Amino acid sequence: MSRLRIVVGTLVLALVMSGASWAEDWPTKPIRMVVPYPPGGGTDIVARIIVEKLGPELGQSVVIENKGGAGGSLGTAIVAHAPPDGYTVLLTLSSHTINPFLYKSLGYDVASDFAPVSLVAVIPQIVVANNALPVHNVAELTAYLKANPGKVNFASVGIGSPGHIAGELFKLRTGTEMTHVPYKGGGPAVTDTLAGQVQLLFVSMPAALQFVKQGQLRPIAVTSAKRSASAPDVPTIAENGGPDVVVDSWYGVLFPAKTPKAVVDRMNAALVKVLAMPEVKEKLFAQGAEAVTSTPAQFDTLIRDELKKWAVVVQAANIKPE
Repeated sequence: MSRLRIVVGTLVLALVMSGASWAEDWPTKPIRMVVPYPPGGGTDIVARIIVEKLGPELGQSVVIENKGGAGGSLGTAIVAHAPPDGYTVLLTLSSHTINPFLYKSLGYDVASDFAPVSLVAVIPQIVVANNALPVHNVAELTAYLKANPGKVNFASVGIGSPGHIAGELFKLRTGTEMTHVPYKGGGPAVTDTLAGQVQLLFVSMPAALQFVKQGQLRPIAVTSAKRSASAPDVPTIAENGGPDVVVDSWYGVLFPAKTPKAVVDRMNAALVKVLAMPEVKEKLFAQGAEAVTSTPAQFDTLIRDELKKWAVVVQAANIKPE
């Protein structure tokens, strides 16, 4: 029996050592980064800024694949079911913790099917209007909505997105009516707002800020607790005479569950280094985003805390699952 234990112990040790050695060699080929939204939106913009430096830092190319649809859940499912070998990674936003309460069947479990790596950015949502809509601030918007119930359409990047949640909370707390129009990402939503297909847009700052600066979209407010340093002239909803609607977005990186800890830690270290680079910080700031990082454990705690938070908010706002 003792000889059998020695043999088994030796085999286990060999497997552990070979796994550790494999993880130390990672990566040896290109990495696929799935962005679960179309090109041109906030998540895509953040990913491309980071990837520019992440590939050289890891010594392998990081290739972005945009897989939009179902509020980000289609692309997320691809990563959930990918091999946990470190060569498929997800860069997503805080809709990740809202979708479980909006979709009847995601095909994955947010809490158990992923290995969180790090936060990469935090960013407020911004409320922007087509220039033809005769409102310039929250008070005017509220009055217009009350005078025209149900006649204004507001866009977001999808059902359950932070922008959708912010819009529904705004309706709930102002006693107004708007019609939600979900898109597959920020790019298409901005395009239709510019064209007047929808009059109002709740979206993350990177998707809309350049059009605000160019005067093509009119900023109404940000949905954060304080003004954004990259758009200091845009007041918060509360500052603007509106209700307490605070819905910020975060962006973060996750591997499939069971990805080796050494790979998770290596990716975390690479992201921490990249997001400390002044040029990366500046590019994110220009888009309205603040570069941040976390440990895998801190990111995991955030995800679990938000799952509890959004369950309550979705019910209060009476947002129906799809």
